[in-house]
Amino acid sequence: MSAITPKMVDSINDQIRAELESAYIYFSMSAWLEDQNLKGMAHWMKKQAKEEMEHVEKFMHYLYERGARVVFEALEKPAAEFDGPAGVFRTALKHERYVSGRIDKMMDLALAEKDHMTASMLKWFVDEQVEEEASADEIVKKFEFLGDSASSIYLLDRELGQR
Repeated sequence: MSAITPKMVDSINDQIRAELESAYIYFSMSAWLEDQNLKGMAHWMKKQAKEEMEHVEKFMHYLYERGARVVFEALEKPAAEFDGPAGVFRTALKHERYVSGRIDKMMDLALAEKDHMTASMLKWFVDEQVEEEASADEIVKKFEFLGDSASSIYLLDRELGQR
């Protein structure tokens, strides 16, 4: 097995930090939604946070398999206030698009480094981001269609609690 380059190790470690920050952001969103008594939406965000933690573990395991070291960096404090339930999901969609951009840059680096093993591993994340963006976008579009009436929010909260 060829060695993974230091640039690629640094990129993956930075993505581990970003995935941890994503979980932190989604836990913060979940807490805010819980505080608003939107338990279904809070549940959806908590599931999202746990999924981000699974991504962290995938990246860590990959580095271990390649004989590289995992190094943790400090996390940014997430927002604690949001512009209503629809605003929470608009923020989540924007964040998922940001993560997609990061994954794309990692794939570009893997290809530039001729690291086909990492490119192969990253393909899973590329595909995952399509799903992540589509899921958040669908919810944002539902908010746009339904509006922000109490009954609309109630119905969406109930639906999202089924995740």
